[in-house]
Amino acid sequence: MTSRLHADISTPSRRTVVKAAAAGAALAAPLLAAPVARAADGPAFLHGVASGDPLPDGVLLWTRVTPTAEAVPGSGKGPDTPVSWEIAEDPAFRTVVGRGTTTASAASDHTVKADVRGLRPASAYYFRFFTGDAYSPVGRTRTAPAADAREELRFGVVSCANWEAGWFSAYRHLAARADLDAVLHLGDYLYEYRTGEYPSAQYTVRPHQPAHEIVSLADYRTRHGAHKTDDDVRAMHAAHPLVAIWDDHEFANDAWSGGAENHSPDTEGAWAARRDAAKQAYFEWMPVRPSIAGTVYRRLRFGALADLHLLDLRSFRSQQASVGSGAVDDPGRTITGRAQLDWLKSGLAASNAQWKLVGTSVMISPVAFGSLPTHLLAPLAELLGLPKEGLAINVDQWDGYTHDRKELISHLRERGIKDTVFLTGDIHMAWANDVPVTAGTYPLSPSAATEFVVTSVTSDNLDDILHVAPGTLSTVAEGAVKAANRHVKWLDMDSHGYGVLDVTAERAQMDYYVISDRTDRNATSAWERSYRTRTGTQRAERADAPVK
Repeated sequence: MTSRLHADISTPSRRTVVKAAAAGAALAAPLLAAPVARAADGPAFLHGVASGDPLPDGVLLWTRVTPTAEAVPGSGKGPDTPVSWEIAEDPAFRTVVGRGTTTASAASDHTVKADVRGLRPASAYYFRFFTGDAYSPVGRTRTAPAADAREELRFGVVSCANWEAGWFSAYRHLAARADLDAVLHLGDYLYEYRTGEYPSAQYTVRPHQPAHEIVSLADYRTRHGAHKTDDDVRAMHAAHPLVAIWDDHEFANDAWSGGAENHSPDTEGAWAARRDAAKQAYFEWMPVRPSIAGTVYRRLRFGALADLHLLDLRSFRSQQASVGSGAVDDPGRTITGRAQLDWLKSGLAASNAQWKLVGTSVMISPVAFGSLPTHLLAPLAELLGLPKEGLAINVDQWDGYTHDRKELISHLRERGIKDTVFLTGDIHMAWANDVPVTAGTYPLSPSAATEFVVTSVTSDNLDDILHVAPGTLSTVAEGAVKAANRHVKWLDMDSHGYGVLDVTAERAQMDYYVISDRTDRNATSAWERSYRTRTGTQRAERADAPVK
């Protein structure tokens, strides 16, 4: 059957609209929660459905079909299988607005994507896949606002979901919301370690699949497939479009352009082969459009209110410097690569959106221990070969690449680019920061932007690493960090959870939510703190309550 939609089919190489959206969610809930039949003698959709990268007129749809019992992820087994999709304005599919067919094959691990166009902006849709008489669960998605619309926006924000460290309750709580335009995943969607390594075996809640460290294409496919059997993962993907970037653990710990801390060429082969395998599996299994040169840096527009600039801080970066090394200031070293930094600068300068949101997998705000006056810190740093903005405590962040950060901040200042908000994961803690032009003299010197950092979904933070009760040491540590870094307005070193970013013409506000216990499959969620930045201020301030 023909469709009025254009669909580019490939196998992978509110703010409250909201009474209507809530009503739709209520109707869809039984379908979204419906169990998927396991047909021993026929195809089944065992890994759910997903959507991602919403546009004003379209969205990317995803699923994986298991054509036969032996065609498990990473196996390379199973026949080519025709898979059809349809998208509708209602969860009962009475008003179907588009449909198409593609083929799932072992070459793409039996994953399929449909890049659907011709949809209405700022609208909810429902979609499903089928082959023969086997149907997938129903997913709900949403398109972005029209380019000139000033609709208020709301995003879930998550990072760092380690399967072995706990249950993904944060995803379940986001899936239950009917007011999100999308969920932004800032990296470490999965981890590459062998079972019992991180955390150690005595603290492992559930074992990885495969049990060994993932290195090959089959390994990465298997682990992606395992993650999409998790009920909370499937619920989040079925409820909201995902906008995702990768960080290091989608590859290996502390990955850089030529290798990784957790990669040994002598025993694990060439880094390029491992990197390419990880990328292939990622694009097969995630509802993400491959962007420039097969990376994830790309730009999405959400009406006149916000542009979202998404970064890839692994594919092009120089190797991390040694802690305490003056090499962090070397202008020849980069975290973005020249082409990506130029792309970001030109995009920020050209943007006519009210808010310039930047998805960065690692923290851009400087963090140092020790608070010396600037007139002493600068010459001492030069004498000792240390970074001039203080002693970097995490050279995997922008602190390890200060020249790129300085160039970007100078660009924001020189071009008069206001209302830039960095959205960050990676560090397993929640932060609200100003991004200072000169950290040593802040707050007497200006702020160029703000940064909201979300904590991990499950990955270890301070109390987990030390195996102490929350707050035992973090109160002192948080005070020390804030005393040495006056641009840090707030941080939480102990909690796990997620953020909800609410964007209006007047302000961008991050509401921080925490889960009760990452090891409890039925963990509850509670609001902890909110910070916002008002239009034109470039500074974060505390808000008294979450946005309703």
